[in-house]
This record gives sequence, structure tokens and C-alpha cells, in this order.
Amino acid sequence: MSNISLKVLTYNIHKGFNTSNLRFTLHAIKNALRSVDADIIFLQEIQGDRQISKKRFDDWHNNNQLDFLADEIWPHHAYGKNAIYKAGHHGNAILSKYPFIKWENIDVSIMRFASRSLLHGVIKLPDSEKKIHIVCVHLGLFEREREHQIITLSQRINLVVPPDEALIIAGDFNDWRSRAEQYLYQELGISEVFKDSYGAYARTFPSWLPMLSMDRIYYRGLEIMASKPLYGKPWSRLSDHAPLSAEFKIR
Repeated sequence: MSNISLKVLTYNIHKGFNTSNLRFTLHAIKNALRSVDADIIFLQEIQGDRQISKKRFDDWHNNNQLDFLADEIWPHHAYGKNAIYKAGHHGNAILSKYPFIKWENIDVSIMRFASRSLLHGVIKLPDSEKKIHIVCVHLGLFEREREHQIITLSQRINLVVPPDEALIIAGDFNDWRSRAEQYLYQELGISEVFKDSYGAYARTFPSWLPMLSMDRIYYRGLEIMASKPLYGKPWSRLSDHAPLSAEFKIR
């Protein structure tokens, strides 16, 4: 088939709290995500469990954040822990309208106090034989650990993703100094949506006045149809990051 479109969104939801951590925003996040109606959503800092917050907030949902956000819109989803603590855990998640062929969570931590992982899934669209590899990332705060994590990411892609299969890598790269750019381009031959479309990465942090380019959508084997950062209300009140949206044509 030709000219199949795929809409994606990446979003660091800050565990369902606003920038100040004083307001629980998960219900509003759910409504905002539904309004975008993406086919695939890459989420970072989504809580798998958090016992303390259930006691603090009356409007906490009865199930985990992944099931709550996915609901009936995204029936296929995967979750990978990358931070575990006494009261619960959080990590990366992918919500999809299309079924996974397989998925795996890869630990890329190099420091005991800063656990990180890459969530790699493979999906196949209906009535199409093409596979799409999707990787949700949340890289470390320190440059040295990000270098290690980017090398690990590149090695995995080169090992398990055939060059003729489409690839999307999205998430919070914490790469405000744009050091990952050259390595990813050289090693993987991937491009970044906003750099290609507008000549610069989208600014996503902090959400109420975006100054730093923290979040990215990289791609290979696809054609960009549309892209935009989601600024202003309601997004500026929901998390400390602004989300990014992109739509691709699958050749």
C-alpha cells in the first residue's frame, strides 16, 4: 500500500503533575491527548504505581497511569520501568492504536541513583506488510551518561533494525546542548523532524516559556507530512515539558 499516514506525539508528563508539583493534572492530560488523536504516543515519566499520591489526592484513578491514559483509544501499549522507589515506580510508555509484534525494555543505566531505559517496540499497520520500529527514550541529566546511552541506542538500532524498515525514535533527550546530533546522524542516518522542517529543534522546556530543546522526534524511512510543538493552554499548565506532534507518510 502507499500513502499511509501515521501521526505520533511525544510527551514527558512529569508523573501527572504540573511544573510546581502542586496540582495533579493527569485527567486533563488524558483529555488533551485525546484531542490530538495520535496513532502512537511516546510518554516519559509515566507512573506505573505511586502509593503516596493515592493517599494525597482524592481524584487519583483506581488503575495505573498507563491504563488510565490508554483507555479505549489506544488498546495496545507497553511500559518499561526506569525508576523504582519504595512508594512505586515510573518509566517510559508507548500507546498505540496498532498491535505490537514485539517490544522490549533495555536498561541503559550507568549510575545506581539515575536509572534509565529505552523502550523499543515493533508494530505493523493494518493491510500493510511494512514494520515500523518505535523507540521511546528518556536520557540522563549528565552529558557523560547521555553519551553512553546514545552509543547503546545506536548499537541496538544497527543490530536489530534492518535499514529498509521504518524507524521513529522519540522522547526526552535532555540534550539541550545538541551534542547527540552528530553521532546519531553519522551512526544511524536518521533525521530530526523539526530540524528538517524548520532548521532548528523545537523548544519544549519549560512548558510555560519554552527555552530549551529537550524533546525530539527522529525518523528514518518515512516522509514528514506535518509537525508542530504544542504550546499554550492547556499544555502549559499540565507538565513541565511541551509535547511534540508529527505526521508521517509511509511509502
